[in-house]
Amino acid sequence: MTTVDDPVTAAERCTPEFRRNPHPVYASLRDTAPVCPMRPPHGIDTYLITRYEDARAALADPRLSKDMYGAMDVYRRIFGDSSVALDDNMLNSDPPKHTRLRKFVSSTFTPRRVESLRPRIQDIVDTLLDNCATREPIDLLTAFAFPLPIIVICELLGVPSEDRSELQRLSTTVAQTGFSKESKQAQQNAEENLYAYFAGLLARKRSRPDEDLLSALAAARDERGRLTEQELISTAFLLMFAGHKTTAYFIGNAVHHLLTHPAQLRAVQEKPELVGQAVEELLRYDGSVESATFRFASEDVLIAGTRIPKGSLVQIALSSANRDPLKFDSPDEFDVTRPSGKCAHLGFGHGIHYCLGAPLARLEMQLALTCLFSRFPRVVLADPAREAPWMEVPYPAFRGLAELPVVLKPAVP
Repeated sequence: MTTVDDPVTAAERCTPEFRRNPHPVYASLRDTAPVCPMRPPHGIDTYLITRYEDARAALADPRLSKDMYGAMDVYRRIFGDSSVALDDNMLNSDPPKHTRLRKFVSSTFTPRRVESLRPRIQDIVDTLLDNCATREPIDLLTAFAFPLPIIVICELLGVPSEDRSELQRLSTTVAQTGFSKESKQAQQNAEENLYAYFAGLLARKRSRPDEDLLSALAAARDERGRLTEQELISTAFLLMFAGHKTTAYFIGNAVHHLLTHPAQLRAVQEKPELVGQAVEELLRYDGSVESATFRFASEDVLIAGTRIPKGSLVQIALSSANRDPLKFDSPDEFDVTRPSGKCAHLGFGHGIHYCLGAPLARLEMQLALTCLFSRFPRVVLADPAREAPWMEVPYPAFRGLAELPVVLKPAVP
């Protein structure tokens, strides 16, 4: 792994080079500043955690709060007023509120419900691949990687099919927001439209409930009553947004790395039972969630000898933790045969905020990769010599490709 001259500035400024390949920067920081103080463009003192053990401990540390209302001034400076209403959910809360909100969702979003989706997800995968052009280049992101999870999560939630493309467009605007005035205005408009959409959809679910997840959430109660209107809308947004963005980008990352590591792809094609193991290795090697969502220190916290002052933001670099040589043997090698016991990645987080949608994401990924490479075993990158076009958005919430041109049925040489 190569080093960089100024890793702190690269991470702090999110330079284009860093966005294209953050791993050399993370490697340098793990060695020299594993809990690194930074001043990113939003102007808030931030500490970046890059080593595995520190990251795992930080993800479960109650002193690193997820309650956005506890740092509202800081939150508004970064995300703006329009994000507040959409972020009143379990991802942005601490116990006891987090416990209550997660209980509501987990009571309806059960592993049994997820497994029951297998035949339908298989149908969606098959239909999408049926509709792909096969002998000329296509962008696999737009033809397959994004449609699959947006269809799945919208069917699960009960979002009408005619609304899904607009939700995906608005979500993309939110996900790729920068710090310019124009970018923040676009984000605000998108978030206001998303809030209004889910408010209207939930009103319809109350008057005409169905078998979908949003109808179940709207009707669910606990000893303290139902979810508030804002909690419902925010939870609906969270499930839709996280339920497709992370999986879509991860499908792209996975296909890219399998195509650029032909020996690893052959191993999976020759032994299809390796696909589950391959998905876990891909989550470790280059998952789509580069950093956990912000936390802030509710008191002074000492991590790896570095004092994080009360009120500071904390950014946990999952992509870095997952390549920490103190945890993983040969971490920069992609190996689909890596034993599962040696692949304890943080791709889905850790602690009370561990991703509730992990079983659904795993199921979608396994079906997507199995079907794509069994149906099109000779699929190739359209331009193998071209450098991979990684997204260069300012804040590394997601790591993913801007496009993935492939040919599904290349001409026989």
